[in-house]
Amino acid sequence: MSVPTIRTRALRKVYGGRREAVAVDGIDLEVPAGMFFGLLGPNGAGKSTVIGMLTTRVDPTSGTAEIDGIDVRRHPAAAKRLLGVVSQTNTLDRSLNVAENLEFHGRYFGMRGREAKARAAELLETFQLADRARSSVAALSGGLAQRLMVARALVHRPAVLFLDEPTTGIDPQTRINLWEQLRALHAQGQTILLTTHYLDEADALCERIAVVDHGRVLADDSPAGLKREHGSDTLITMTVEGGGLEGLRAQAEALPAVAQAVLDGDRLRVTAGDSEGLLATLVSAAADRGVTVHDASSQPPSLESVFLALTGRELRE
Repeated sequence: MSVPTIRTRALRKVYGGRREAVAVDGIDLEVPAGMFFGLLGPNGAGKSTVIGMLTTRVDPTSGTAEIDGIDVRRHPAAAKRLLGVVSQTNTLDRSLNVAENLEFHGRYFGMRGREAKARAAELLETFQLADRARSSVAALSGGLAQRLMVARALVHRPAVLFLDEPTTGIDPQTRINLWEQLRALHAQGQTILLTTHYLDEADALCERIAVVDHGRVLADDSPAGLKREHGSDTLITMTVEGGGLEGLRAQAEALPAVAQAVLDGDRLRVTAGDSEGLLATLVSAAADRGVTVHDASSQPPSLESVFLALTGRELRE
């Protein structure tokens, strides 16, 4: 049986001081080779600390973290050779041009000059940056800089590509373009671990997702499995008019499948665990009460509703 590309066992990080703070509280993860894996959680959930421990930047308090079977705590230098990391902030070397950022990265990982130049040229083409090869990185837009950071992380052909909120602050077109490039990398067999606050991004890209909060894994499954398993509701929205709106709302809320019915002006919003036939029932009930339905839609369970069900709705700093 092959070794998972990423594996943690009882991984824990406690920060000291007057009052100890448990950032990660015994996390177990297994990510097979070639998987696109998502790590989701609210601010302060422990995601960044997990990434820090896996990429050797943070020393675990206890437990183990392995990349391709190598213990990152015992053998950090060997582990680093297997990692490609794209952080939230721009870490490009401003004293080097676009191509040199890639070439020098290759040299850091032991490539000879000709090999590093060839690999840089290959990635410039892949990420549509060839026409910017001699440009200063200071002249790049946020989206171009992000593409260059992904390309740089791939120069030494890492076993795992870590992406820490890679599309924060870039425009929608660039974001979709980066999605397509990441899908292409994944199709070629690249193992990817993604953290993001964009739940549609995780839903669109990830094969499996772990939801983390208070330093623990709350759920770990495919996006579809999470939606099935964790109380995600269908949302039915109706635009209505007439004198019996409150009666319609009360009737809707009394239905066995309905969790909540809320009237907001001329909109009735109904959340339900089992929505089969519910929209037709509500339209029929509206007609019986003399309420006109101008529009009606049904939104299937979403990753956002799963996330809120697992982590709560309170704001986090």
